Amino acid sequence: MKVNITKFLHEKAFCLILCVKVVLVTVSCKQSDSPPRESKPNPDVRYPVNQADPSIFYFDGQYYLYGTNDNNPDNGFLVYVSNDMSTWVLKKQAMYKGDSFGDWGFWAPHVFKHGERFYMAYTANERIAIAESDSPLGPFKQTVKKALESPVKLIDPYVFFDDDGKKYLFHVRLGNGNRVFVSEMSEDLSETKEETTVECIRASLPWERVQGAVAEGPTVVKNNGLYYLVYSANHYQSKDYAVGYAVSNNVYGPWTKFEGNPIISRNSTLKPGSGHGDLFKDKNNELWYVFHTHNSLNSISPRLTAIVKASFVEDNSGTDKFQIDNSSFSYQNFSY
Repeated sequence: MKVNITKFLHEKAFCLILCVKVVLVTVSCKQSDSPPRESKPNPDVRYPVNQADPSIFYFDGQYYLYGTNDNNPDNGFLVYVSNDMSTWVLKKQAMYKGDSFGDWGFWAPHVFKHGERFYMAYTANERIAIAESDSPLGPFKQTVKKALESPVKLIDPYVFFDDDGKKYLFHVRLGNGNRVFVSEMSEDLSETKEETTVECIRASLPWERVQGAVAEGPTVVKNNGLYYLVYSANHYQSKDYAVGYAVSNNVYGPWTKFEGNPIISRNSTLKPGSGHGDLFKDKNNELWYVFHTHNSLNSISPRLTAIVKASFVEDNSGTDKFQIDNSSFSYQNFSY
């Protein structure tokens, strides 16, 4: 039988095109039948809190958690809320880039209440700035976008209110290693009195200098008339990043480092890179320390947020010992 080759090839080509179309339609139908990606996250799913250099602020029955957002450190700060320090909810952006000073490196926020306003001292562009809000949820803003005046770069602010009403900025100055300093602040918190600036802590001991000459992340509490300065040492990338404390009878020092330092380290938490946090009191007036660890043994970021219970215990030396309850260690998780 004579076959029309041209007609045969045309028919085959038509069948091939038709089959391809059927396959494409089938794939398209299958895709449309699959469940769409959720536009809203599942509130029952828990995620790790990835806030480094964290701080927790307690107010009116609620805990507010802030920190360096390791997933996006150049876009302001987030805020998480909890009523039990266990179940956190990511609420919103506490500070938006553009509302206050800074273009990059939004690090180590510290939130506190003064008068009827809430304030956030924070790092940006390796400078320290203070923004304010009428709520601990934010948004924290500055009317005039500016950093505190300083002749050097500053990071890691902690604003301390002493019993006599004076206000002090504990902070870290960059250069010749990271070192902790203190300066008295003006009544309205708009500036520091540079002439009062004194160095408090520098990395000088073997455990503090495993990697780099770094002392940073200060937080201060007063107990029985003495000042306790809690700080972190080593480069934050080091697995041996750790926490120690020093004591003084004067806000300007001199500071005596605890001989049993470090009080928090990978040896106590079994987690690498344990450090840089903030002291806070819970609703029962009990003391806690919130800090971060590396993400895993092999990965630094995104860092994970953890808390441990802290307390003061009497010591034969006459100076109460600042103590960490390692059994209370727990990572923090959140939902949307």
